[in-house]
Amino acid sequence: MIRSVTLRGAAACLAATLACATAEAQLFRAYLAADGNDGNPCTLQAPCRLLPAALNAVASGGEIWMLDSANYNTSTVTISKSVSVLAVPGVVGSIVAQNGGSAVSIAAGGLAVTLKNVVICPVAGAAAGLNGVHLTGASTLTIEDSLIVNLPVSGIRVDGDGVLKVTRSVLRNNGFFAILLTGGSAMIASSQMLANVGGGFSSQLATAVTSASSISDSVISGGANGVFVRSNTGDATVRVALTRSTIERTSYALISETPGGGAASIAVSGSMIVNNGYGWYQSGAGSVIRSLGNNHFGDNTQVFGTLTPASLQ
Repeated sequence: MIRSVTLRGAAACLAATLACATAEAQLFRAYLAADGNDGNPCTLQAPCRLLPAALNAVASGGEIWMLDSANYNTSTVTISKSVSVLAVPGVVGSIVAQNGGSAVSIAAGGLAVTLKNVVICPVAGAAAGLNGVHLTGASTLTIEDSLIVNLPVSGIRVDGDGVLKVTRSVLRNNGFFAILLTGGSAMIASSQMLANVGGGFSSQLATAVTSASSISDSVISGGANGVFVRSNTGDATVRVALTRSTIERTSYALISETPGGGAASIAVSGSMIVNNGYGWYQSGAGSVIRSLGNNHFGDNTQVFGTLTPASLQ
């Protein structure tokens, strides 16, 4: 009798444990819909409504799918796990920046986050936010096939040691830079940075670190600056390689400055730099703009400093 009771008790404990594990199991794919409800389990049959609920439901390394056109947040979305957020092609899956915050914040380190086919923008009727995506953690952020538009400050901002990868995306009409780095590094490919007030891409360092970025097969049009690199301290090194790209109708197409010492360089190849105020602006002992001899500089109003020739290898 004693043995029978003991076995029944063990079975009950096992059943309770399994039930608990099932209840807490997280999804590889979580789903959002315009008519979803955050009380739902975020499955395809019962989708959630907002991104925070889906982030709670999805497993690390999983996916969140936006099923139809809607705004999917009401405040800054803080991402603290590796995840891919994707909108179904053909719908407008929006993440909005409002009330002084960024649309998306990634402060944790060691993550791999992907945003694909999303629209990041402010929303009518609410106080504007700041940046579209703000990466402060030492994580890798990939943005693909997306639109980042009309933000009061920058489309994407990276502070710290993060790695940014942007492909086939459009960043336009933002109030400062399309992409601003104060640390970390970036790889930009097949993208357009259009009519951003501050300009296209900027990497500015004020700490003793090295930032190395690349821009390829892209267009920068309008705004104050095309590609802007700057070292504000003697221990900083900032480098950008630009290839097969166009910079046009900016005030300053290529700028390299070292007012605080350090090193700042732009290497440009196979690119068209036309119809700008300054074709290049090079200032400071540690600054350099290298042209690999296969670029088209034309119809720029003036230049400042030295364009350093370099050989193709």
